[in-house]
Amino acid sequence: MIYLHVPFCKSRCVYCDFFSTTNGPAWHERYMEAVLREAEQRRDELGRARADTIYIGGGTPSQLPPALLQCFFERLDAQCSLSALQECTVEANPDDVTPEWVSALKDTPVNRVSMGVQSLNDGVLGFLGRRHTAKQALEALDLLRGAGYENISLDLMFGLPGQNISQWEENVKAMLEVSAPHLSAYALQLEEGTLLAKRLAQDKTLRLPSDDEVAEMYDFLVRAARDAGMEHYEISNFAKPGYRAQHNSGYWKGLPYVGLGPGAHSYDGAFCRRWNLGSLEDYCNAPSAPFEEEVLTEEERYNETVMTRLRTSDGLNLAELDEKRRNDTLKTAKPHLKRGMMMLEEGVLRFSEQGFFVSNDIISDFML
Repeated sequence: MIYLHVPFCKSRCVYCDFFSTTNGPAWHERYMEAVLREAEQRRDELGRARADTIYIGGGTPSQLPPALLQCFFERLDAQCSLSALQECTVEANPDDVTPEWVSALKDTPVNRVSMGVQSLNDGVLGFLGRRHTAKQALEALDLLRGAGYENISLDLMFGLPGQNISQWEENVKAMLEVSAPHLSAYALQLEEGTLLAKRLAQDKTLRLPSDDEVAEMYDFLVRAARDAGMEHYEISNFAKPGYRAQHNSGYWKGLPYVGLGPGAHSYDGAFCRRWNLGSLEDYCNAPSAPFEEEVLTEEERYNETVMTRLRTSDGLNLAELDEKRRNDTLKTAKPHLKRGMMMLEEGVLRFSEQGFFVSNDIISDFML
């Protein structure tokens, strides 16, 4: 598993707190030179990585010319053969998906596109600071399909200021009508320091939906996606049969991965986490990528195992835990099992559909 972080954005969305920069084309080539340098310096790690999935996230990766992406793939193939590559995802903004961009993308190993649609309501898109319209999103989807891309994921958001149930239901129905094989739906997380947080603090007429309203939105999404033949396989993710996101599923299974680029994270699959510092200038100018790392304690590793496994419909196989941890986990789960929020079947602990929405609160009960 390999992750590439592309930090470039044409403009910043009001809700985003990921590392990104609006300094664009002037940095593209320097950025790629630095990525290739990091890949060379981490050749041993890449060689040990299972290069069966690659995920190119951001930022807005579709702001990076596909020719530079192809350069990355060619050099990466020299570091760790891509012959076993099964899934290669790139994130894209709908307004970047032009005939020229799609044609160039076809010359790369990318076989999956994750498109940040967020909404098919132009008013909502404008409020969020998105650069595209609903019409552009649908046109982009048609372009990708016309070029032979079938494995497409669409992002959408709910729990937004001023959003009501009927608006959300209309948006979900419109999203499902386009029959994309994968949906990722995220409730708004209001992050300190974002433009949206500042706007809400200044404008008291803006109101976030109540917890009950957000729960109702989530419940409608789950039911509508199920009726459309989609599997609810992770808290925020829905897929038609055969279209689960393989790369993200690897994260939830605790598989090792190597992250390249400023702000990218890596994990050795055991106890060591590493993250590159979020500075484009330092990343490009330093002789090697500035990073920090931590070694997880046994307790931290248990916490991460529980948190990631319980996010999915596959759940937590208690056989992964030693006897003491297994007994403690079952003791913690008991009241949630009794309330119907969790289920225990053949040694696997998982959330019920009802429990998925409040999973964060329940998972916190298991943390050491």
